[in-house]
Amino acid sequence: MSAASRGQGTGRLFVVATPIGNLDDVSARAIEVLNSVAGIAAEDTRRTRKLLARFSIGTPLLSYHEHNEATAARRIVDRINDGSDVALVSDAGTPLVSDPGYRLVSLCAREGIEVVAVPGPSAVAAALSVAGLPPHPFYFAGFLPRRQSARRRALESLADLPCTTVFYESPHRVAKSLLDMLEVLGDRPAALARELTKVHEEVLRGSLSELAARAGEAPLRGEMVILVAGSGRQLDVDGGESGEVEVNDRRIPS
Repeated sequence: MSAASRGQGTGRLFVVATPIGNLDDVSARAIEVLNSVAGIAAEDTRRTRKLLARFSIGTPLLSYHEHNEATAARRIVDRINDGSDVALVSDAGTPLVSDPGYRLVSLCAREGIEVVAVPGPSAVAAALSVAGLPPHPFYFAGFLPRRQSARRRALESLADLPCTTVFYESPHRVAKSLLDMLEVLGDRPAALARELTKVHEEVLRGSLSELAARAGEAPLRGEMVILVAGSGRQLDVDGGESGEVEVNDRRIPS
């Protein structure tokens, strides 16, 4: 339902989750919203255009990415204030989760604009569901810094967390990041999920030393999610303490 048909002068911002790989994972509600809004703010209009073409969606695209967030957010909010509904999407998954969008959502909230979540795929949730590590509580750390010194400092700040920690990483840095994790965090149980929901989906489970060795053997391609067990004893899914985590059909003390 558009802002005009609701009899209001201000539109809404829809934060729409889109597939992380398999396009058939898009929800019926997401398709309906993307068809009905006046514009779609997209991180990469070329990638989003492929999704829209798959489902015959002809809604105009608006460029919204980390390099134009400040000016683009203001333009989008002005458009919403004029009565248009707008959807926000990222390249894949749920917007704002290591993707642009916070500035826009925050600006909408400050100006009293209704922000509506259209939930769906998320690489964090997908990886947690298949990793074989305690799924809750967990800490999402996003991408580590590119420079090794900064990356190690970031890992040192996370070393004492008692919960599973989830990272995103690029295929170009995954081997170096795994080695840094091993040296800073110790040889903990871990998992590496790559190309989730895609044709070459793979979940590698083992200790950090095993995963680092695997990544060093041959380049790993695709989108990466790294999950690392917490320090010391970690709460299991029943709320009690778990002194060991099962990895590769054997049990490794934690």
